[in-house]
Amino acid sequence: MRSRLPLRAATLLALSCLPFVTPVLAGGDPERGRGVIEQWCRACHQREGDKRDPEMAPPYEKIVMRPGHTRAYFEAFMKEDHFPMTTFRLFDQEKADVVAYLMALQQAQLKKRGRK
Repeated sequence: MRSRLPLRAATLLALSCLPFVTPVLAGGDPERGRGVIEQWCRACHQREGDKRDPEMAPPYEKIVMRPGHTRAYFEAFMKEDHFPMTTFRLFDQEKADVVAYLMALQQAQLKKRGRK
């Protein structure tokens, strides 16, 4: 009779990894993401058209147009803390919403510049 130990060990190993699996931040709502940014992020980020202030983070319209700032980049970024944002903790759905907003903003900026 075959032992079920290898199957049980594999199952336990798979289940032990579940807390470390981060859900993909897809399916967010851009409007809710805009609201999250307005509530938590705008105190440090400039708005497009503001006079340049070296003490402030750049506007999102510039951030989304930086080379390499893809959905994967923003999803990874949202999983990490960044100074001074370490005091704020967003729920996974809020992170997904922010990523959706950033991607919608990026598309709007590309369209505005005549690119897709």
